[in-house]
Amino acid sequence: MTTHRLKLHSEPFAAIVSGQKTIESRLYDEKRQKIQLGDQIMFINRTNPEQTMTATVVGLLRYATFHDLFSHNDLLKFGGESVEWLENQINEFYSAADQERYGVLGIEFDHES
Repeated sequence: MTTHRLKLHSEPFAAIVSGQKTIESRLYDEKRQKIQLGDQIMFINRTNPEQTMTATVVGLLRYATFHDLFSHNDLLKFGGESVEWLENQINEFYSAADQERYGVLGIEFDHES
């Protein structure tokens, strides 16, 4: 079992801690390709790095684009209410070219861990 560190802004970090968000979406780049079922994710608040929460990976959802990922899963698990809103949020961090190059990953986790 490996522990992976993922930094988040305060709002998504709070949604994870509260249990509202149970899937974190990322590019399926070299770093995320190492994540396996049963691994631990340490979520770190970028604003206050002393705030952390560890969870267990229970699902890995691979898709070509974030649009596909969001369209085929329960939006509430991502902490959003619409595909468009989630895409606007994620597009601040990842370009269409990066999505095409790597694909994307939904990391489903058990926040009770």
